[in-house]
Amino acid sequence: MIDQDFHPGLTPGHLGAPVLEPEGRPPGAPRPRSDAPDPHRRRNGLACALTALALIAVFGGIGLTGYTWLQQQRKPSAAADYTGQGNGSVQVSVPEGAGLSQIASALVRNGVVASSLAFTRAAKGSAAAAGRIQPGTYTLKQKMSAAAALSILIDPANANGLTIPEGWRGYQIYAAIDKKLNLPEGTTQKAAKEQSAELGLPDFANGSPEGYLFPATYAVTDGTTALELLKQMVDRAGKEFSRDDANVVAQNLGQSLYGLVTVASMVQGEADNTEDMGKVARVIYNRLAKGMPLQLDSTINYALGRSTLNTTVTDTKLDSPYNTYLHPGLPPSPISNPGRQAIMAALDPTPGDWVYFVTVKPGDTRFTDSFDVQQKNVAEFNAARAAKPSTPASGTATETPPAPGATAP
Repeated sequence: MIDQDFHPGLTPGHLGAPVLEPEGRPPGAPRPRSDAPDPHRRRNGLACALTALALIAVFGGIGLTGYTWLQQQRKPSAAADYTGQGNGSVQVSVPEGAGLSQIASALVRNGVVASSLAFTRAAKGSAAAAGRIQPGTYTLKQKMSAAAALSILIDPANANGLTIPEGWRGYQIYAAIDKKLNLPEGTTQKAAKEQSAELGLPDFANGSPEGYLFPATYAVTDGTTALELLKQMVDRAGKEFSRDDANVVAQNLGQSLYGLVTVASMVQGEADNTEDMGKVARVIYNRLAKGMPLQLDSTINYALGRSTLNTTVTDTKLDSPYNTYLHPGLPPSPISNPGRQAIMAALDPTPGDWVYFVTVKPGDTRFTDSFDVQQKNVAEFNAARAAKPSTPASGTATETPPAPGATAP
């Protein structure tokens, strides 16, 4: 509380109150005009204005320079590039799955193009190049323009590659390698047998590459050997089967990893299309879990070294461990070399209770858990087969072929 609370009256600054004089002014001296210009303040204001203008000019110049630099950086820089079709000859391999950057680097290393940037720009600017560079080995020239190199790479006819289809068996692959490398018949099969320890196969394969010769396109050069191609295939298969922690998946499905490879090989041989592969895998697992024989024609065909739809009653009595009509459980080894879709189906089968399936006609595979429904489907299958005359297997003309899973459990 201040003194004015005890002495009532007008407080300083109150309307009508006397104005307090500043200390140090002589009595009666005239008061300074409040609106009088202050020369020092005028000079200070002018200096501030000039300084502000100078700063604006400086920073404006810096901003303009920065903007100009930024615009220049946004413009694509020129890429080193040769002109013309080049000279000499060099082979460049393009592995499966290689992207533009990887291909460009290989071209630069081999002296084909002047820079990776020139090639990637040419490829990205060409609608015809999109997805058209196939795996293989290409014969190119050195010091080619990026556009000239690209024109050779986008033509599949120039890819000197070996393509292995999905589901081929080992002997088919061996023959294809012999032919591609101009080797005497049987050379690759001999290498697979005598040099199996060098292939990189897992121990449980017992030296047999069947199931591990992954179907894909492989680059072939003048110096490529049969053993090198087999090793590449085994390496690719190993990577595919290691997806999604395959060992844990195998345990959850009650199988070994080799069992998964075998299931994938049967899925590849039985499924009518990729969409049905997961269901075929589920039927196999369900039948194994119930102790039912698999009754798959593909395993009998493997034992007989053939590929046919004409499996007969006599065939189902074949004395072979690969006869899944007679012997429960999985066959002793894979029966083909499965592709990625079949492998993924074996690793992640479609959920369901089915224990039967039959392809009544192409594109019409029916799955069921009912034996009666299966019998009706099989009847349609047999009727469709009877209506379409075909040449039966030798010695089996009078027998009626069964359908997969057609017999009772």
